[in-house]
Amino acid sequence: MGVTKQQAVENKEAIVAAAEKLFRERGVADVGLAELTKAAGFTQGGFYNHFKSKDALVAAVMEKAMEDGAAQLLAGLEASKAANADPMSQHAQWYLSPAHLANIETGCPLTAYAGDVRRLGEEARQSYAQGLAWNLDQLAGVIEGDNADEKRKKAVVLFSQMVGSLVLSRAVAEADPSLADEILEEGRQQLRRDIGG
Repeated sequence: MGVTKQQAVENKEAIVAAAEKLFRERGVADVGLAELTKAAGFTQGGFYNHFKSKDALVAAVMEKAMEDGAAQLLAGLEASKAANADPMSQHAQWYLSPAHLANIETGCPLTAYAGDVRRLGEEARQSYAQGLAWNLDQLAGVIEGDNADEKRKKAVVLFSQMVGSLVLSRAVAEADPSLADEILEEGRQQLRRDIGG
């Protein structure tokens, strides 16, 4: 008895989900196909029924991660607006929170894959670049002001500060938790000043 179309879709989604978890935890290069297929509950032959190569899987993971990240960003911005809070300020506070620091598995994919993306295939790099550009557009849209170019510039600077602070904090979180906390706290304080000013 063959696999139904629905089961094939579910199998592919299971492979992508297992890969995303492993890629976020350890980086794309450190995850081999044998480990990946085992984590997803498939054989390597079963993997090739869904993907031509690891690069094709990485591209699918990146596309899903960018879609999930977009939904997460929109939900956060809408929640801020509904609460009459400044969306950019709220986003920065969440982004540099201890909870987001610890949430590598489902946190912002732009930070999670920042160290890997330049070594990935072209399709994955394009998905990342498009996801980043879209995020910057959304953030520019919630920054106060009338000059679209100035709002975009400010979004680029503020988001770069957020990503940099989170990447550095995660890099030292296990070796020096107090330094990780200091980076997050100082990043939040500086962003508060920059957003307000």
